[in-house]
Amino acid sequence: MTLLYPIRNSLYVNITNLCCCKCVFCIRNITDSVGGSDSLWLDHEPTMEELKQELEKFDLDDYEEVVFCGYGEPLMRINEVVEFAKYIKSKKNIKTRINTNGLADLIHKKKTAVLLKDAIDSVSISLNAPNEEVYLKVTQPAFGIKSFDAMLQFAKDCKVCVKEVCFSVVDEISDKEIQESQELADSLGIPLRVRVKNG
Repeated sequence: MTLLYPIRNSLYVNITNLCCCKCVFCIRNITDSVGGSDSLWLDHEPTMEELKQELEKFDLDDYEEVVFCGYGEPLMRINEVVEFAKYIKSKKNIKTRINTNGLADLIHKKKTAVLLKDAIDSVSISLNAPNEEVYLKVTQPAFGIKSFDAMLQFAKDCKVCVKEVCFSVVDEISDKEIQESQELADSLGIPLRVRVKNG
């Protein structure tokens, strides 16, 4: 069961396989692993103790950041993410990042960005589309059409609570939609990164 796995200068945390989206480009539909890791499918949701024990196998001095991003939406387990991030920072003052679909407020039925304050340094949010119709088609969120606006609000909240916030889109969408996504990101003052599908 792979809980932590390195990719280049980052150490990734695979804290859950749960997710509230079924993105058409999701890499877990294609392969069981990323970047040479063993399978990222979990046979159970790892406990905090298991995560801490696994961390002992790695030297944090070898990495520039710790990234919460495995085969699920890390903020499905937001309390555990925050607790583990703070534990990691107690070991070493290393950058912590979350790659998220930005739907934590809908998942937990409350404002959640504030919970990340002092635990998470950077949040990368999957914008995925320039409007709610394309977002619904590409991301297929369990919460339906309201998901797009909820994700944008979470991003705005993160700007207040977290040092770095950025959006990402995958080149699954058209060039025109990527340009429109760039304009939306610019209007919110949030950088946009275009990811290559399955890259």
